[in-house]
Amino acid sequence: MEIKLNNRKEILTEECSLQHLLNSFMPQSQKGVAIAVNQSVIPRSNWEKHFLNPHDEVLIIKATQGG
Repeated sequence: MEIKLNNRKEILTEECSLQHLLNSFMPQSQKGVAIAVNQSVIPRSNWEKHFLNPHDEVLIIKATQGG
């Protein structure tokens, strides 16, 4: 299945939840992370239950400190 992840094309070989995707592409700390699918923010409480569809556009944003 092909999706866009942060504007890059990615191929997934199996059905995938947002949590599984995040664990694969961002295994470090997931604090301060927000995820949007097709321009809709998905609450953290739904990451395990939200499964991706072909051609979904996923945006993962991580808050950072600094100025």
